Amino acid sequence: MSTSTRYLEIADRLAAELVGCAPGTRVASEPELADRFGVGRAAARSALQELERRLLVRRVQGAGTFVNRRIDYVISHSRPPSWHATVAAAGATPRSQLKSVLRAGLPAERAEQLQCQAGTEAHLIVRNFFIDDLLASWTEEWIPVEVAPDLDLAVHTVESIDLVLRQMGRVCPVRAWCRVSFDIPPVEVLRGLRIEASVPVWQVDSISRDATSGRGLLASTAWTRADAVRVVVELGDACPGGAVPVAARAEVAR
Repeated sequence: MSTSTRYLEIADRLAAELVGCAPGTRVASEPELADRFGVGRAAARSALQELERRLLVRRVQGAGTFVNRRIDYVISHSRPPSWHATVAAAGATPRSQLKSVLRAGLPAERAEQLQCQAGTEAHLIVRNFFIDDLLASWTEEWIPVEVAPDLDLAVHTVESIDLVLRQMGRVCPVRAWCRVSFDIPPVEVLRGLRIEASVPVWQVDSISRDATSGRGLLASTAWTRADAVRVVVELGDACPGGAVPVAARAEVAR
């Protein structure tokens, strides 16, 4: 193999070895790889970059390179519109971090999504989400205050918005509409996710309604690292109990 493609051979060797490693396992550094394979630092660096492009490792500035775990984040009518429930169903440990919560008037676009008047008082919740303690997603959620008046207090103690709405609002949230795209997020989100400006992420825009009344409950946008999840959209299944989702549809864009 030529010198210019030697890094691909190294990457293939490492990829095969990483299959048996637990997520979070430290991967050998550039100097260690260069010494092991008898190549220069440039080839070792390229091999690690190739593994990162394959989403097999995650490089943490100042800490090193670690084996990556990527889960399937499944969006379907049969699953509750809940980050915590979806991540747990994939066999991982979910956690959220509240960044801010305030009351504000619904912008025109969000009001239309929730079938409310523009300016209707709503909770605006911004959170970070983690998978197995690794930062994975940044989410903005809009919930009309009338749906759950004390939601801004409850989110300080209960991480799952879906659970809070079911308990406080006495509703059954179902995903009524969803759009999935893959693009570069706003600068604020890039910084929040600690990734480079050139790296695209999953963007999931979603609307949840009450399964019985069709009332608009929540409109959200989630930006999620591609090295953390693979978004899987399943269509054609039924809601729990056989209920038909309200205006249910999904759009996928690249």
